[in-house]
Amino acid sequence: MTGLPRPSLTHRAEDGARLGTLVWRFGPGWRMISSAMLGGGIGPREWVLNAQVASGYARMDPVEHMASLGPEGPGVGMMTAALVERFRVAADGGAEAVATVGLGVPTWAASPEGVPDPGLPMVPEPDQGPAREAAAGRDAPERGPEAAREALGAGGAGACAPRPGTVNILVAVPVAFSDAALVNAVMTVTEAKTQALLEAGFPCTGTASDAVCVAVRREGPAEPFGGPRSVWGARIARAVHRAVLDGARDWGDRATA
Repeated sequence: MTGLPRPSLTHRAEDGARLGTLVWRFGPGWRMISSAMLGGGIGPREWVLNAQVASGYARMDPVEHMASLGPEGPGVGMMTAALVERFRVAADGGAEAVATVGLGVPTWAASPEGVPDPGLPMVPEPDQGPAREAAAGRDAPERGPEAAREALGAGGAGACAPRPGTVNILVAVPVAFSDAALVNAVMTVTEAKTQALLEAGFPCTGTASDAVCVAVRREGPAEPFGGPRSVWGARIARAVHRAVLDGARDWGDRATA
């Protein structure tokens, strides 16, 4: 197999909820880079799972938990509170991308210290004075986090969205990449994700728990570049953008219904 395999979907009862798990069985011959706790880093991997977990997940053994849900052998395990059944797939010139999108806690990567992300439990605030101003983000040089909260509370794309989630992205390409190109590909995935979220009307760069996995072939000439203007990086960017844009719009429609 040289492309993205069809995922299997199973369900389990856990924490009083019915939770889904997607598993892609790549088999041997693949090398992956991932930010996931299970199977993160760079190395040979044979499968990828994306497991839904309950809201407020607080287990102290997430690696062992993810491993128990996956097949035997080396693999990558990502988790999300979003509905994995609603994954979105897109392809461009041989690059394939899958995204599960949940935006209950949208974040700006560079947020002022001490400002809670929208959707997280708020810390008690003083009634007035500079501390309240700082907690509201008004002392920040830019209004990104404040604008996100306003959008959530005033009918924006994430309005009425208590459901938590994460943006998890899996990419597969049928060629080999150098280590540097793999790192560059992760940057490209992240940039395309953020572009899609902004275009979908979500004022954020993602969520604080987003995960990425890029799968490439182990054999063959290694592509030296993975940036958005390289041959394969451009294809990755377009595929990720389409998958995340579709997923974000779907999530927004359900959250505001």
